[in-house]
Amino acid sequence: MFSLNEAAFALIDEPEAVEFLWDEENQLIAIQAAKLTDPNAYPTRRQGPAGTKPQKKGIVLIAGTMFTKFIGIDTSIAKRWVPDRDGNMLIVDLKKPAQTVASNRRSVERAAGKTEEDTDE
Repeated sequence: MFSLNEAAFALIDEPEAVEFLWDEENQLIAIQAAKLTDPNAYPTRRQGPAGTKPQKKGIVLIAGTMFTKFIGIDTSIAKRWVPDRDGNMLIVDLKKPAQTVASNRRSVERAAGKTEEDTDE
């Protein structure tokens, strides 16, 4: 799963879908706006609480599992990169260090005093 914050999404004009481009030699991912009807389009969707109307602001999710499998990225641990902008594209340089991301669920469980064993039922 890819996620874009509001600022990053605005930089590519808040499209209904994106296309991922891959530069294997330089280990770069480009994210650019696409139409839902484009053959390689991945729909974008705003994250919001279950059962609510679509959000107008906030985190945007893109289910890019097929893309990450295609380029061979290990997604077992969530990571965060700060993208660069090149024209109408966001560029993620996989050679740059990434920040490991902990899920909100684990943060809430830790705050409540639960351990991993408590949640692996």
